Amino acid sequence: MKTFALALGGGGARGLAHIAVLEALDDMSARPAAIAGTSIGALIGAAYAAGMSGKDIRHYVIALAHKQGEIARRLLAARAGTLADFFSGAFGQATQLDAERFCAQFLPEAVPAEFSELAIPLTVLATDLHRRQEAPLSSGPLRPALAGSIAVPGLFRPVVSDGRILVDGGATNPLPFDRLAGLADLIVAVDVFGVPAAERSDLPGVWEGVFTTLLIMGSAIVAAKHKQAAPDLVIRPNIAIFRMLDFYQASAILRVADSVKPEVKEKLGALLAA
Repeated sequence: MKTFALALGGGGARGLAHIAVLEALDDMSARPAAIAGTSIGALIGAAYAAGMSGKDIRHYVIALAHKQGEIARRLLAARAGTLADFFSGAFGQATQLDAERFCAQFLPEAVPAEFSELAIPLTVLATDLHRRQEAPLSSGPLRPALAGSIAVPGLFRPVVSDGRILVDGGATNPLPFDRLAGLADLIVAVDVFGVPAAERSDLPGVWEGVFTTLLIMGSAIVAAKHKQAAPDLVIRPNIAIFRMLDFYQASAILRVADSVKPEVKEKLGALLAA
């Protein structure tokens, strides 16, 4: 049977839909030869590469999403600054999150410290801010790489890693299927950007505006990459009704995303057997 590699894209809370795809793979007993992930796709990819099943990841996410007080406590612990920064005029520092502290607070314990400890090879996509180019990371310390991949400017303080300043990987490679070329017979990409479900005229909040802009940019980047060399299979869970910060709606996102499982099994099964 053929082998496949798996790309998991960024998309904020919509990225929780990746879990349904992983559960479909588990149902098929189909294990990817390699994984590449950006932003939330990197976080979920790391948990899967560490040996957690799709169902394990689902249970972890839902249990946490139902504890809003616990989430607030962990977010407070992940702040980049202090109240002293705020009163001294360092407003940005005081309101940003530290991406490495965020990962320490929210990643499952199963996610190891080093790439070499993963059961499946993983490439994490971040962006090198000053070089203005993507930064693929696949060896060395894992958690700083994951932190860099999720570090959306403004929300997270940039991450310093190996002499580079890293920010969100979605700025340069939001769906990194091209990083899997040559690692398996087939490449499967999971696109969670979504297409607008309906016309809207409401004014977005600050962060919704930022994230939606990132989605627009990401969609343009992915469209250009498809023209160069498209993956063998693209899975697009129908989760466009959710917003990028709808993490408290984890259960609802997963219920909707479950409808993609038959498509994964049918299309990937056919490709693997061909």
